[in-house]
Amino acid sequence: MDVKRPSLLTVIDYSLPSTQARLWVLDLARRRPVFRELVAHGRGSGEDRADRFSNDLGSHQSSLGLFLTGEVYTGSNGYSLRLDGLEPGVNDRARERAIVMHGAPYVSTAVARTMGRLGRSWGCPALRSGVAREVIDAIKGGSLVFVYYPDERWQQSSRFLGSCGDVRTAGLVD
Repeated sequence: MDVKRPSLLTVIDYSLPSTQARLWVLDLARRRPVFRELVAHGRGSGEDRADRFSNDLGSHQSSLGLFLTGEVYTGSNGYSLRLDGLEPGVNDRARERAIVMHGAPYVSTAVARTMGRLGRSWGCPALRSGVAREVIDAIKGGSLVFVYYPDERWQQSSRFLGSCGDVRTAGLVD
């Protein structure tokens, strides 16, 4: 694993409702947020609030844990960013499941007002279409994405929790 951009950290807090901005891109070197955005969760994870998570194919659930951003490509959801899950049994099937960051028309304040929640993906952290490319370009190619929910089982098993202040302690960089 190669964290090429350790000064950038993306945090998604799925304990918040989908109608609130719950994705932050943080510039750790400058100690400031770069983006704060709405983000969808998987349709199998819940309605307005995500409360179920999976690493299984076909679950349409979001995954928790730490991811490494990969390369961009243009697919059925347009400009997209591949994510590599770093936690065995928790999110390590992200590539196999095609869990990617992409823009989606069902992620907007208008949708949230109309439906009382955002639309939901098949497990991907989907962003507003108008900002997706900018966010993806900012974090692509070796930055970390931390997806959080207060899941006790995951919190106890994660080798990364408690080490977030220093990626060297977590074994992410040399």
